[in-house]
Amino acid sequence: MLTMPTPVVSNSSPIIHLAKIDQLNLLPDFFGELIIPPAVYEECITEGKGRPEVAKIKQASWLRVVQVTNQNLVKLLNAEVDRGEAEAIALALETRASLILLDDADAREKARLYHLKMTGLLGVLLRARKTGRVASLSEKLDALRVSGFWLNARLTDRLLREVGERS
Repeated sequence: MLTMPTPVVSNSSPIIHLAKIDQLNLLPDFFGELIIPPAVYEECITEGKGRPEVAKIKQASWLRVVQVTNQNLVKLLNAEVDRGEAEAIALALETRASLILLDDADAREKARLYHLKMTGLLGVLLRARKTGRVASLSEKLDALRVSGFWLNARLTDRLLREVGERS
């Protein structure tokens, strides 16, 4: 009997910010196809209209939009997290996703309540550094800061120590 691989679901933040620092290719390399709910597509493409990273995201053939069926759960989650995060969490539950990519602390807290396995943008970059896909985590973190991504100094320091870029 053939078993279908369980999908990986993403919120907009990892997609947008990896595109901004020219590392979008890490997502299909690590996860194959990613599924995203309509609200995440809107955040990435429609709301980002005119930004340079949008063209890169539009060309991503490995991104597939999947409709969320449990709108009651989306409404419940949307009371505490934004629409894209609410739909991503609901979609991860509906599809029994093997992983969800989330950066927002409140969204990660909600995903934990549902026992979803998760990582975020920094987890993807850490994996890329550990597997030799990027030479310098520090350079990628600097590029993220320049692009407008907020980084916790303590977490950044811990990650750089973990990969031997800081003592």
